[in-house]
Amino acid sequence: MADRSWFFASQGQQHGPVSEVQLRDLIATGKVTPATLVWTDGMANWQKAGDVPGFLVAGGPPAMSGSPGLPASGGGYGGEALSIELGLWPFFGRSLVFMIGILLVIPAPWAATSFYRWFASRVRVPGRPNFAFTGQVGDIWYVFMAMALITYAGLSDVPYLQYVLLPVQTFLSWLTVRWAAANLSSNGQPLPIAFKGSALGYVGWNLLTSLSVITIVGWAWVMTAWMRWICRNVSGTRHEVAFSATGLGMLWRTLLLVLGCGFLIPIPWVMRWYTRWFVSQFVLIQRVKFFV
Repeated sequence: MADRSWFFASQGQQHGPVSEVQLRDLIATGKVTPATLVWTDGMANWQKAGDVPGFLVAGGPPAMSGSPGLPASGGGYGGEALSIELGLWPFFGRSLVFMIGILLVIPAPWAATSFYRWFASRVRVPGRPNFAFTGQVGDIWYVFMAMALITYAGLSDVPYLQYVLLPVQTFLSWLTVRWAAANLSSNGQPLPIAFKGSALGYVGWNLLTSLSVITIVGWAWVMTAWMRWICRNVSGTRHEVAFSATGLGMLWRTLLLVLGCGFLIPIPWVMRWYTRWFVSQFVLIQRVKFFV
């Protein structure tokens, strides 16, 4: 066990990898306590350092009240929430490159794949250190180019063309979700994750969300229900994935995002704020039975 790399949670963030010697030094200085959550390869879940057999020696630093390393709770779901570390300008700059790549059509597959890789590397998943996206540009390059072309087609003067193309665009989005889920890894090892939701169901939810806009506010509740449907159709994980946001929470935050973008200058700040919140609404909940 002495040559393993360890990860620990502190102030809601994941840290590591560190060697066992380094981790014991952190324990000696009080930066890691018996209540701090730790993880290493071979452990099914994060555990308190004090609960790892033979890890803490007698006379170590006393446990602090509470658990400083406990990941953020997922609302009323009682699970462990995902988080993301986003630098303001790196996030804004990469988002601009992504959008420009889509507008130029031909660079779209490169721009999208590069953005997904960078974005995934910033996501912190409990129990999955060094989370990453491993998709390649050539996997579904035609999907991104088609989506880029549809964007231009929707701006044409052909009557009702944008409505006809909406199901097509949603189907391409479904292909992207399946591709993204199938190309996730942790510590350099592929994860057996898959998105099993049907294309018809995905298109149906998208159409329902679009139609709900006429209710002015109802779309927020439909959107949260759609996100929960997506989570229920994620398979191959040791934990159940849930979406903990409420319709009201989705509504007011999205309205603030739109309002901030309307003033132009706040765009980088509101984009980061909204993205951080959205990612944190995905929660991992212990399953009754684990996947092998």
